[in-house]
Amino acid sequence: MAAKGISTIGAASRSLSSSLMAAAKEPDVENLRLIEELTSNVDAVQERVLAEILGRNADAEYLDKCGLDASDTDRATFRAKVPVASYDDLKPYVKRIANGDRSPILSTHPIIEFFTSSGTSAGERKLMPIVTDEMARREVLSSLATSVLNVYVPGLHTGKGLYFLFARSETKTPGGLTAQPALTSVYKSEHFKRAYAYTSPMAAILCEDASQSMYAQMLCGLCQRHDVLRVGAVFAAALVRAIRFLQLNWAQLAADIETGELNPRVTDPSVREAVAVILRPDAELAEFIRTESAPGATGPALSRAFGQKPSV
Repeated sequence: MAAKGISTIGAASRSLSSSLMAAAKEPDVENLRLIEELTSNVDAVQERVLAEILGRNADAEYLDKCGLDASDTDRATFRAKVPVASYDDLKPYVKRIANGDRSPILSTHPIIEFFTSSGTSAGERKLMPIVTDEMARREVLSSLATSVLNVYVPGLHTGKGLYFLFARSETKTPGGLTAQPALTSVYKSEHFKRAYAYTSPMAAILCEDASQSMYAQMLCGLCQRHDVLRVGAVFAAALVRAIRFLQLNWAQLAADIETGELNPRVTDPSVREAVAVILRPDAELAEFIRTESAPGATGPALSRAFGQKPSV
């Protein structure tokens, strides 16, 4: 019965992948083929990936203390010798890296930065070591996801997107490595800048004052409303905050657009400079925002403001 179920799932998966291939455009076909290849024999792929990870990190101190050597790359040996570990188990090793120890402690690849957790579970942010090839993996994953989305959402990457993206502050460890949230690292990366197609200036996204950042991103999105084909955020909560922000601040946003002058509430010099490139006096747009955003207007706030139903 189990074998039959697996066979049925496999057949459905192959049918789905065939449909994707037929609908895909040429640049996405290779990515979809790769997805098909990796998901057709998951067990073997995972075994190979584990062997590659263990092989290239054979000289890492942590694996050596677990009793692994260069020949121990199979799954059974890994399970037998390497215990399930919590963050607290690894914290002494992480702390040494943060303090400047550059020896191969957890990985033979150089640690270039730390990602930080939100700190909501234990009251302090956890540090997650990031190796040199992390960005390359991120780019591959982003490319694969984009190829699938292109099949199901035609024209997704035409026009511009108003995405409410927020960076958080970075810190330096005692050893001089940057520690920052993963998304902040993404927004500062060259890959993100190369693929940039948003209405928000980079200075507004990277502004660490969330209120100033939101105001500038919303204002620039409104100024470019005819180019906006999609509205969104990484987390739903951020999109909800944006909707509420528009409800509370539409009058001031309209005033800025009418005069072409940015409100003094935005004090960050780099943000003011970036917004000045986009903001121009536009009495017609200002009146439209007042009409569509004032109390008593009907329908979703963002859709009214942008004169369409954006893809969220």
